Amino acid sequence: MSHKRIPKRKAVIAVGGVAALGAAAILLPNANASQDNSAGAATPKTLKATGASDLSSQLAGLLGDAFAGSYYDSATQQLVVNVISGDNNNVVVQAEKAGAKVREVQNSTAELTAAAQVLKTKATVPGTAWSVDPKTNKIQVLADSTVTGTKWDTVLSTVKSLGTDMATVKKTGGSFKTLVSGGDAIFAQTDQGGVRCSLGFNVTASDGTPAFLTAGHCGVAAKQWSDSQDGAPIATVDQATFPVSDFSLVKYDDPATQTTSDVNVGNGQTVQITQAEDATVGTQVFRMGSTTGLHDGTVTGLDATVNFQSETDPNGVDTVNGLIQTDVCAEAGDSGGSLFTQDGGAVGLTSGGSGDCTAGGETFFQPVTAALTATGATLGDAGAGAGDDTATADPSATAADPSATDGTGDESGVVDPNATDGTGDQSGAVDPSATDATGTGEDQNGTGQDTGNGADDGSSLTSNH
Repeated sequence: MSHKRIPKRKAVIAVGGVAALGAAAILLPNANASQDNSAGAATPKTLKATGASDLSSQLAGLLGDAFAGSYYDSATQQLVVNVISGDNNNVVVQAEKAGAKVREVQNSTAELTAAAQVLKTKATVPGTAWSVDPKTNKIQVLADSTVTGTKWDTVLSTVKSLGTDMATVKKTGGSFKTLVSGGDAIFAQTDQGGVRCSLGFNVTASDGTPAFLTAGHCGVAAKQWSDSQDGAPIATVDQATFPVSDFSLVKYDDPATQTTSDVNVGNGQTVQITQAEDATVGTQVFRMGSTTGLHDGTVTGLDATVNFQSETDPNGVDTVNGLIQTDVCAEAGDSGGSLFTQDGGAVGLTSGGSGDCTAGGETFFQPVTAALTATGATLGDAGAGAGDDTATADPSATAADPSATDGTGDESGVVDPNATDGTGDQSGAVDPSATDATGTGEDQNGTGQDTGNGADDGSSLTSNH
């Protein structure tokens, strides 16, 4: 979202500051559903990521207990659906007729859910996380660098108790933590000092007033928020949930504030947000944050549980459920920032993770659809003006120079500008020469709870303050 605020006329608070843009800035159009199944009912459809998400939701209802998850194959632009068919091949036929590529798997959704419950009961220790990976039809369990000794033994023994072919476990560097700071930055003052987070998406509250979504741990940390570090508050937290979930609804103090639904991707360009959508494993997603700017990656797991070290109790655990897991990098200050698709789908709000944008890592996001349902808000403009002067990102723009860097030290690659998406459109990238207006070295203004900038200890399970 672009970050302009003109009360009573037009206001747009952006999801992300203008960043140095490399490979993460390539907003590549996916192909539309283009194959006609009339000639062969078993031919999988070519789908956009959004279409794959919609088809997955439909098949989950249609197949019932036989549905065992799905993922998007970005190489073929097809939805792969896992089924437990047993002796009944009818479910396979139904899924194929709907346009999905079908594969039979061993573990049902119910079995994976039961296994996750065992992990919750026996292995809820700070620095662990788990999610369902439909590509492997298993639960993927992560343990950060703080999980050692008897804690690590507990995790291993619990995974082993689930039986073979039910779960995998691996260690990840650093530690998981929430990351307060973010998209187009928003600021607050607490007794412990300054707090910086990121605005996620502008929304309309259930009473019709303008508001925005951000991370729940940001809303719990402070009640009033400003769009500048030393500015007067412009918005007040209406609802905040953390832990268990991680979202806040923050209402603009001026009810005449007008907002627009777009994400600022730098260099004066925006991506229009048109809908909220559920994540699908395998789809490409983009994250915008005020600390690290724009980065892209892939959804790697769903219904993730993350056990953060409590920020208020040294011996406690802040467990958050139902998150989206990705390999998109993030650092302190990116909390609350938007996760979205290149075709305008609002997917998530940055919650936390491990690693940084030099070494990489795992990150977790609160699903936008769940936040909207819980708060009663709707995605979209509240009294938006007609004269927004921001430019829409042109997907046909030529690809960026592959030697450009993203501002964090890692080289950015680019997609071939001559490649097509199956519909005849050429793919391109946003200009990587744009620079981050906030700078990647900006002060994180920690709260006294969030220490470091996500890079100090290598990579840790952190919330993205």
